[in-house]
Amino acid sequence: MPVRMVETSSPSEVSGSTTGNTMPQPCTLLSVGQAFSGTQNVSSLQKDEAWRVNVRIQGYDHDRGYLCGTMEALNVPMADTPVVTFWEGEIVDTKNYTFYTGKWGATREDDIKHWTKFPSFPPLLPKVEPDGGKSLDLSNYPYIFMRWKEQHFVNVGTDCGLTIAGFYYVCFSCSDGSINGFYYDPNSSPFQKLELKSISVGRLGFSFSTYELQ
Repeated sequence: MPVRMVETSSPSEVSGSTTGNTMPQPCTLLSVGQAFSGTQNVSSLQKDEAWRVNVRIQGYDHDRGYLCGTMEALNVPMADTPVVTFWEGEIVDTKNYTFYTGKWGATREDDIKHWTKFPSFPPLLPKVEPDGGKSLDLSNYPYIFMRWKEQHFVNVGTDCGLTIAGFYYVCFSCSDGSINGFYYDPNSSPFQKLELKSISVGRLGFSFSTYELQ
């Protein structure tokens, strides 16, 4: 939810086979109720700024490659309260979704430019370029790639000074639950980085405010 303004790892195996299970395996750190906390960098030529961000997963359907949740930005300069948005996500599983977005104004060149910013992606690139990675076997890959698209504001109006026109390219680490992402919107500062860590709500004493989603 930016202001509108003008991990190196190799896969255990990257296979071209389409037999068997080629989708990413379910990950316990990517499940309903799981919470994440971190920052989003919204730096531009005019300023250097990072917002504190909390994310909670509200829904997850592995077979459909779908998940959804809420994102809360806590220290947005022009907002009197934390700004909460509801987002829906696509899991790049080569069955339901590939690495090519095909919407939201993103070209294949935009896709490759953003995915390659994740150190875990380059080993996949040769098989992604022809068709978005339809032949990739991601079942044992230690990272899950996703797109998150904010759908609406939960607790503020559209006149809050923020935009949700774009979407996030996301890379999730199955080993520690960390999330890295880059926001894409041609009308916002490029490559705004999202960095989140998985948190234990009970152990760390962290909790989100309660919001009713409709």
